[in-house]
Amino acid sequence: MGIRDWFGLGRQKTHETAAPAQAAPEKPKPIKVPDGALLSSRINPDSYARVPVFSLPNPPPGVLPKGESGMAMDSAVTGTNAWANQFAIDGFWTEGITFLGYAYLSELAQRPEYRVISETIATEMTREWIEFFSTASDDDDKEERIKELEEDFKRLCVSDMFARAAQQDGFFGRGHIYIDTGDTEDTAELQTSLGDGWDVLSRTKLSNKKIIALRTIEAVWCYPTSYNSNDPLKDNWYRPDSWYVQAKTVHSSRLITLIGREVPDLLKPTYSFGGLSLSQMAKPYVDNWLQTRQSVNDIISAFSVFVLSTNLAESLQADGQQLFKRAELFNNLRDNRGLMMIDKDSEAFQNVAAPLSGLSELQAQAQEHMASVSHIPTVKLLGIQPAGLNASSEDQMRVFYDYIHAYQEHLFRHPLRRLMGLVMISLWGEVDKAIDFKFKPLFSLDEKSDAEVGKLKAETDQIYIDTGVISPEESRKRVAADPASGHSSIDVDDVPDLLDEEEQGLEPKGGHPLPGADEEDTDESASNRLFGKAEAA
Repeated sequence: MGIRDWFGLGRQKTHETAAPAQAAPEKPKPIKVPDGALLSSRINPDSYARVPVFSLPNPPPGVLPKGESGMAMDSAVTGTNAWANQFAIDGFWTEGITFLGYAYLSELAQRPEYRVISETIATEMTREWIEFFSTASDDDDKEERIKELEEDFKRLCVSDMFARAAQQDGFFGRGHIYIDTGDTEDTAELQTSLGDGWDVLSRTKLSNKKIIALRTIEAVWCYPTSYNSNDPLKDNWYRPDSWYVQAKTVHSSRLITLIGREVPDLLKPTYSFGGLSLSQMAKPYVDNWLQTRQSVNDIISAFSVFVLSTNLAESLQADGQQLFKRAELFNNLRDNRGLMMIDKDSEAFQNVAAPLSGLSELQAQAQEHMASVSHIPTVKLLGIQPAGLNASSEDQMRVFYDYIHAYQEHLFRHPLRRLMGLVMISLWGEVDKAIDFKFKPLFSLDEKSDAEVGKLKAETDQIYIDTGVISPEESRKRVAADPASGHSSIDVDDVPDLLDEEEQGLEPKGGHPLPGADEEDTDESASNRLFGKAEAA
């Protein structure tokens, strides 16, 4: 036995088993997207319901007379609408461009984003209103008639009625003003025409018959009856001849209809022969603004998130109540003077904050888009003053007033002229073609600028008088004819007598000396020196 065997260090045979080999980790399976999920993702939850674009609206109960099924539709319109709907399926349904209905438009009128737009335009269109004038050479005999016409327009509250109708045109795309001639209960007379205000028919209907009142009627209570869809060469092409107003048939000439934004002919039956409302035009921009405003508010409310890195496996043991108690304790004591204590070896605490830079610009841009679709400057619609050195909104307001004046001519000119003719016939039994009206300018100077303009006019007149271009009497006539001069009430023919004023000491004898003249100078020598003429040696 060797020494190694003695001490038990010899090799011993052992029955060792090989350690089992570790199984290779499984490869992650690729993500599979089911076809149903992909199909569901294509559905836009905010999309409009699919309805035929070229269809007829349904009026509320009571608008149509008993036994009437709705708008008169001939075969031409039915075939045209069926043809047009083929192309509207992929376009209008996707974009959501179709008539929203008077019920939904009434709901939108409650929101300030829609209401302020229509109210601002309607108010500005009637703020300064109109001015009657005579086109005759001698208008002395027209002053009394113009005064009577102005008084009757005030009695009928014409400016207020047109402001309401223009506001309804912004809300619904159509506004009506009913001309009450005392025949409201005469259903047969309501179906007859009043004429255009200047023809023989109007004189026959309203001669010495006073117009009782004007009343606005919302578009939802007026439903079109028959219209011409066969001959586009006639003046009543796609224009209703009469309207149903709460089961009464009213001729279109008895309703002043204001439509500021007409739709194409194919869409007129769908829009109940109204136009495109400002609310519907502004809806995409208002929707973007509301979403942006809410998103900015949400990120401001939770822009900062506190993160605690900890061992969730241990914290979630049992029912995990200790973890939630710790979080609740931190939130309860969260303050600028609060203290957060953590395990320095196993935990970490940090604050993750979202950047807030640029949010104000994005929110302001979304808000300004609403002003762009309405042509209203931001200083007028939103009260936002322009920023920057020497920044002024005067140019923007001038552009806005130019737009309002053009819109007055477009929307008000023809209806007002027709109403003016009807009022003149009701007053005098005839129309006076020498009387017309114009819209007053909306832009006005401040007192300082107005005084500077008046001074420039006076200096110009003085130069013209001194150089012999005009006489003092002609300058006096100009001052009397200028309403902004402050002296429009003076009598042009009542010229002061200078001789009497000299006797009373109000004027120097011989008149005022010319500028630059000495006491011993004659008028001729002073005049020569004033106008640069050389005196004879």
